[in-house]
Amino acid sequence: MSGASTFAFRAMDLAGAASTGEVEAESKAQVTEQLRQRGLIVLEVSEKSKQVKLEDFLKRWQGVDMRELAIFSRQFATLVASGMPMLRTLQTLEEQTQDEAIKEATAGVRADVEAGSTLEQAMARHPRVFDRLYRAMIRSGEQSGRLEDALDRIAYQVEKTDSLRRQVKSALMYPALIFGFATVVLVAIVAFVIPVFANIFTELAEEHPTESAALPIPTQICVTASKAITGYWFVIIPAIVIAVFAFIQWKRTERGKEAWSRFTLRIPFKIGDVIQKVALARWSRTFSGAVSSGVPMLQAIKLTGETAGNVVVEQAMDDMYTSVKKGGTLAAPIDANPIFPPMVGHMVAVGEETGQLEHMMSKIADFYEAEVDAKVKALTALLEPVMIVFVGGIVGFIVISMYLPMFSIYEKIR
Repeated sequence: MSGASTFAFRAMDLAGAASTGEVEAESKAQVTEQLRQRGLIVLEVSEKSKQVKLEDFLKRWQGVDMRELAIFSRQFATLVASGMPMLRTLQTLEEQTQDEAIKEATAGVRADVEAGSTLEQAMARHPRVFDRLYRAMIRSGEQSGRLEDALDRIAYQVEKTDSLRRQVKSALMYPALIFGFATVVLVAIVAFVIPVFANIFTELAEEHPTESAALPIPTQICVTASKAITGYWFVIIPAIVIAVFAFIQWKRTERGKEAWSRFTLRIPFKIGDVIQKVALARWSRTFSGAVSSGVPMLQAIKLTGETAGNVVVEQAMDDMYTSVKKGGTLAAPIDANPIFPPMVGHMVAVGEETGQLEHMMSKIADFYEAEVDAKVKALTALLEPVMIVFVGGIVGFIVISMYLPMFSIYEKIR
């Protein structure tokens, strides 16, 4: 909600039991309406003063830990399958969940369910933890009376998503650490080592003005870079921060999202290929989970597009939505979009013809998750020597640049 504020309320139910809590809304009237829908008699509503806390600011940027959400979802499914009442289940989850964001959301869900809301309605008030796909699968399970099965599918879905994300992160962690460490070392050399050599060159030139000559071009480049970093760091650092902030803001725009998504798919050294495989694995797993949970097809297509994480895939899902709405097939827009390999279109077409779309989408997800594993390992093996050559080349260039004028002056002095 844009412009939403936090309101504290006091209310009581029809039996006279008091209830207090907090809710986010755009106005007091909206809070009152929400509470009335929950069967509560509103006694008092007051807006809480906004205090910017570092902890709240960090929470916005951190998001929800997918590993903790996967554990929460699996425990939720297990407790419901055991026959434990919903309120006691939510209380148990609240007590043993480690993630503060999930714990806080679970407490809110428990309070809303106790006040008469459905589980999906209660989760809708915590969209940062429970996204639209999560809630749609819950709603489908509640409406069909098979909440236990829906929770089991959700747990499987979140576990697979978390596993895929961790797989990519762990494989790229080593190259990222090496690159970060090399960057720090190079900046240190340029900022602290090169000025020492520059002073030596200046002293030699003053002592032997006739023998000295202009510095070689590589040396001039290194000395200029050093002077820029040491002399104008107060300009360079803010400029980098502003550039990063501007890039993030641009990437949030519709045009920026599309341009960035298309660019990432074309990154060389097999990086774009890995990004494509990750997007396809996530798309197929999400679509399979939505269909298997009984989410209506058009809603499943819409939700899968919104949670795809890639604008190109999202646009493909928009085309699929239009096709299905007009009575067409799922496979036609997939075949027409180059982000999907021919195999995907054929398998989706077979799934539609045989009525086993859920099974086919699950097979596609399994295939591309295995592909991601193989591609990431190949990418890691390729990046390591490339980074070694790149960093070694820069260090070698700096070393040669620093010693070239010293050799030249020494020969002239002799």
